[in-house]
Amino acid sequence: MNRRRLLAITVVLTSLPLIAQRGTNWTTWGGDPQRTGWQRNETKLTPSGLKTVQLLWKIKLENQPKALHSLHEPLILGNAITPHGFKELAIVAGSDDNIYALDADLGRIVWKRHFQVPPPAGGENGGRGSHWLCPGGLTATPVIAPPAGRGPGVATGPTVPTLYTLASDGMLRQINLANGEDLAPPVQMVPKGNGKPYSLNLVDGVLYTATGQGCGAVPNGIYAINLADPTKAVTKFETGSGGIWGLAGTAMSTDKATLYVETGDGTSDPASNRYANSFVALSAKDLKLKDWYTPTNWEWIYKRDLDMNVTPVVFPFKGRDLIAGSGKEGRIYLLDSKSLGGDDHETPLFRSPLIANEDVDFQSKGVWGALSTWEDAGTRWLLAPVWGPRHPDYKYPVSNGANPQGSIAAFKVEEQNGKTTLVPAWESRDMLSPAPVAIANGIVWALASGEFTQQAYLNGSAGLYSAEERAKASSKAILYALDARTGKELWNSGDAMSSFTHYYGLTIANGRVYIGTFDGTFYCFGVPMEH
Repeated sequence: MNRRRLLAITVVLTSLPLIAQRGTNWTTWGGDPQRTGWQRNETKLTPSGLKTVQLLWKIKLENQPKALHSLHEPLILGNAITPHGFKELAIVAGSDDNIYALDADLGRIVWKRHFQVPPPAGGENGGRGSHWLCPGGLTATPVIAPPAGRGPGVATGPTVPTLYTLASDGMLRQINLANGEDLAPPVQMVPKGNGKPYSLNLVDGVLYTATGQGCGAVPNGIYAINLADPTKAVTKFETGSGGIWGLAGTAMSTDKATLYVETGDGTSDPASNRYANSFVALSAKDLKLKDWYTPTNWEWIYKRDLDMNVTPVVFPFKGRDLIAGSGKEGRIYLLDSKSLGGDDHETPLFRSPLIANEDVDFQSKGVWGALSTWEDAGTRWLLAPVWGPRHPDYKYPVSNGANPQGSIAAFKVEEQNGKTTLVPAWESRDMLSPAPVAIANGIVWALASGEFTQQAYLNGSAGLYSAEERAKASSKAILYALDARTGKELWNSGDAMSSFTHYYGLTIANGRVYIGTFDGTFYCFGVPMEH
């Protein structure tokens, strides 16, 4: 082999890691372990370029819905090396124990995995069949681990891009993103029983998930595996009461030392290790309890089924992390990571008045899913998806019209007279059951899910709506682009989508916004790229 040819081969081989870094990634729910929803590296989706945004492609995926659950928000690997060359991959999890790898440029399936999971003993949901509360199937949004050294802050990790996902049997799968093949045998992470784990989080080689609603008799709590441990032993923290059912699961501190969650309805009694209707801080290393905050009106929250039901968001502010959260009651909380609730565990840094849910409604009002945050020229913003109308006593300086079905509410985090406070900034136009937002380049991307979220019959009859009844009463999802500083509508998707979404978010990367709907259709909106 002559020297020139050898030199050329050497250049190509040494360039592969650099090529694989091209393109922006979105490897976990909300884009980062803090669950901010902020896409810092987007360059193509800009306010001036919104006039060119359109539906780029859509694809119908053969996924069987489980109750109201269907296609998760995708994960994006900006440039993966596959047997067919370099591709930008959109990884979509489906409720029927499916994983799809899509070519993000062309909207075509690169590979698909279906996990063959035997039905749980006694049938789904204890023999009662799939239900929107305990649907069975794949319920946790997966997470991607880029190869070590490929990407900012990726010093350790697998040797190839790896997808970690939980099937409905609670088994953790490790999948090679290049071809969809297993990289290791499955291991049990969540107890068997067709439970309901929420989005996976991966930090420094430790994988986390949260469980809620007690589905399949799986205890409510946090489950973790250190992937470097050859035994794959599971560490866990059980709440002793309320479930953890914020859409994004867990949120991690910026120093990677503390894990934060909110817990739902139940009895709060720290003396007996029961932490319901609370914010809980755990050691990221071993899930030992570090701190907690419980609202003084937790009994009222429990009595009226007003769960603390969102995943908290974590962000730096004036030298320490702040944790923001909310729930169906309709208040926003700010907590100081140095002491969540003070010496009595009942004193937050800030507790807002009611911003929503004047009717004290447990099902279609309040704040749901997760909060989002971004920073603009030193101003820290916080955004909340509000279901139902604004509370009449709460005012925003900028309103974008009446919003009886729901809205996105925006706040600024400020220091005033030595105290940290949340200042209302704007409320958006009307949106039906909005999902948590994502932010990029001064644009808030908001999804009106279109879902009929009523649980109890409106006519006063006893019982709850079935999944089929709720799906029939739902409309269609609409994607909006809002000015992040004013909430003004800049663009919307109109009639492009023909179905709704149930308790899922959206994803932004490389000039595209992705959404999956109940009917199994996966949509890609964005800026056209010349081929």
